[in-house]
Amino acid sequence: MTKRHAFTLMEILLVVVIIGLLAALVLPKLIGIAGRSREDITGAQVEELKTALGRFDVNAGRLPTTTEGLEALVRRPSGLDENRWAGPYLDERQVPEDPWGHAYIYRTVDDGADYVLFSPGPDGTEGTDDDIGRTPVE
Repeated sequence: MTKRHAFTLMEILLVVVIIGLLAALVLPKLIGIAGRSREDITGAQVEELKTALGRFDVNAGRLPTTTEGLEALVRRPSGLDENRWAGPYLDERQVPEDPWGHAYIYRTVDDGADYVLFSPGPDGTEGTDDDIGRTPVE
C-alpha cells in the first residue's frame, strides 16, 4: 500500500484562519491609503487650477467671472480680447473633475478681486466638512 501525501482538514482550516487574520489587518490600511490618495490628488488639482487662474489673471488683467467659470482656462471667454488670452492654461485642455467625479466649485468674490475654489469632497455636497480646497478666501 502506498502512502498518500495530502493536507488534513485541520491544516487547511489553519491556513484559512491565518489568511483571514492577515486580510483583516491589511485591508483597512489599504482602504485608508486609497482614501488619502484621493484627497492628495484633489489637493494637487486645486493647486494646478490656482496656478492656471493666476496665469489667466496676469494675462487677462482679471479673474474669470463666476459665469465664465473654470472653462475660461481652456476656452477663451467671448468678451475677452484674443491678445489678452494666452490659453489654454491647463495641459489636459479640459477642466478636470475631482476624484469622486464632481465638478470643482469656483466663484469670484469681492467684486471679482478674489475667488473660492474647492471640491465638494466625497459626498458631493457643498459646505460640509469634507470640502477640499480654497473654501474661505485666503
